Amino acid sequence: MNTLLETFSTSLRLGLTAFGGPIAHLGYFERTYVKEKAWLTHEEYSHLVALCQLMPGPASSQINFLIGMKRGGWAGAISSWVGFTLPSALLLYAFAVLAPKTHGPLLGAALHGLKLVAVAIVAQAVWGMAARFCPDRARTGIALAGLALLLLFGGAFTQIAVIVLGAAAGLWLCRGVTQASGSQSSTITAKTVWLAFAAFFIFLTGLPVLAAVAPGGVASMADIAYRAGALVFGGGHVVLPLLRDAMVPTGMLSDDTFLAGYGVAQAVPGPLFTLAAYLGAAAVPAGASPLVWGAVALAAIFLPGMLTAVAGVPVWRWLVGHPSAQGALAGINASVVGILGAALYDPVWRTAVLGKTDAVIAVTGFFLLEKWKIPPLLLVIFCLAAAIALRSL
Repeated sequence: MNTLLETFSTSLRLGLTAFGGPIAHLGYFERTYVKEKAWLTHEEYSHLVALCQLMPGPASSQINFLIGMKRGGWAGAISSWVGFTLPSALLLYAFAVLAPKTHGPLLGAALHGLKLVAVAIVAQAVWGMAARFCPDRARTGIALAGLALLLLFGGAFTQIAVIVLGAAAGLWLCRGVTQASGSQSSTITAKTVWLAFAAFFIFLTGLPVLAAVAPGGVASMADIAYRAGALVFGGGHVVLPLLRDAMVPTGMLSDDTFLAGYGVAQAVPGPLFTLAAYLGAAAVPAGASPLVWGAVALAAIFLPGMLTAVAGVPVWRWLVGHPSAQGALAGINASVVGILGAALYDPVWRTAVLGKTDAVIAVTGFFLLEKWKIPPLLLVIFCLAAAIALRSL
């Protein structure tokens, strides 16, 4: 029980403080789960990042779910997901019900300050992972090639290509490299994997039937959310067009209502997929419960990603334990550095750093993390205070 409580409390702390979106979450996770808690090795964490980038769904939530499973089995996985998801889900649900018209200059300044937090967090993650995973010319070259491909072409499928090409390059260039790893114990059996695959496709094909039988009901909301979570690669920002195209043209929501929720989602910590709690509550028809609609939408959008994460764990175990895969793993680790480096520039730096003052705040935040070892919460306070003070001046 102590392990379960620790898993939940650690994940809840991340759910309350992990601002900046899925790429920034990778930095928070690396700092918390690898450096502070030592629940995973650096190599294990890199493998999880690569695996979840290859699957549909919210990568950061999948990583957090699998870390919870490694720590405490199924109970640990569920408690880890709840802790990371609940804070932002409650805030967005409350916004849908109580505050549909939140705006103002100070809110804009605060949103900008949170973006600067993400710059410092992601920069620290790139700095640390580059030192560990790119110790020679071959792996540095793999990382730089991946970074260049992503900056030139972008997109979730380019990320997948970078990981695959990194594995191939590692097999060729990194022969003889040994990747250290910790215990890969797991409660997931082959039967569980097949059940997860079966459940994934049953929901994917069955929910549209239920939605057609009862149009306009909660099954329609579940179908929209599940399809969005099942068919998207690249995380929360990529899922937004799918949700909008399914809800706005059909009249479930207006564009203004949809964009208002998206704007507030940028101000809350945790996964962006919790926007589904807002959308479900905001789209509720007369006489129905917004709480039920919000909860159904929230569960439905995360479920396919969790099912595919469970099904992918045997791949993770095989990669770490198979001797012939060590060179490929070295290449994958280097490609993950390239992915994070590209994300540090676009979208994190480009959307947050709009002038010299922003650059000073972001770089100062990086040094506060890297050299002074301040906790992320203090970094959030520093960046928020600086951004609001500058707006006031």
